[in-house]
Amino acid sequence: MQHFSPKEAKVFLDEHPEAVFVDVRSEMEYMFVGHPEGAVWIPWIDGPDWELNPNFVAQVRKLASAHRPVVLICRSGSRSVDAGNALKAAGLEQVYNVLHGFEGDLDSRHHRNAVNGWRHEGLPWVQS
Repeated sequence: MQHFSPKEAKVFLDEHPEAVFVDVRSEMEYMFVGHPEGAVWIPWIDGPDWELNPNFVAQVRKLASAHRPVVLICRSGSRSVDAGNALKAAGLEQVYNVLHGFEGDLDSRHHRNAVNGWRHEGLPWVQS
């Protein structure tokens, strides 16, 4: 699996309109924190029991087939790696992860959106 900085991911998505951009965060994060413009929501782990989505691979495969690139994003770049590994194990070849995710790493005060990440980079996002 390849990794992109948020800006590299945006360039890749702009240059590959056939790519599927998947936000793997929880429904609450996707709806209330916001999400990258153009991203579809398919949770890797979600509430109320915070269990793995047993249909994740099938849902991504339905959108991407085996030949379209898949770019994954989560809050900080961790869950998307796990989700990407599951997709690779299932045979998808073009899987990419966005480093630092949507909200980025924690700063010295344990807050996000101040160090790095999609929003911090000023990339397009929306709030539902």
